[in-house]
Amino acid sequence: MSVMTVGGYIARIDYDPETDMFRGEILGLHGGADFYGKNPKELRQEFKQSLAVYLAVCHEKGIEPRRNYSGKFNLRIPPELHERLAIAAQAEGKSINALAAEALASRLAV
Repeated sequence: MSVMTVGGYIARIDYDPETDMFRGEILGLHGGADFYGKNPKELRQEFKQSLAVYLAVCHEKGIEPRRNYSGKFNLRIPPELHERLAIAAQAEGKSINALAAEALASRLAV
């Protein structure tokens, strides 16, 4: 997966063989916003334009552009992994949640 960032917003970039263009989808929004370009320069320009239009519409309608996240989600893992996680957390004197949050932050380089 390729990504592109503009103004703190991140878009996933894919190639669309039907149009022979690159397609970007801005992630983490309340609604959808996508854009197309034939090359990286054009794609970035279209990203900026699509984002500007999206933000203007949100402002006009009084909508928060970014989706809000609660900080909670369910994670389904194999029982054996759950056991290993629980034991590792106990060994470090941490909760499973704290150890999992550290692992996710490390993976995402936060």
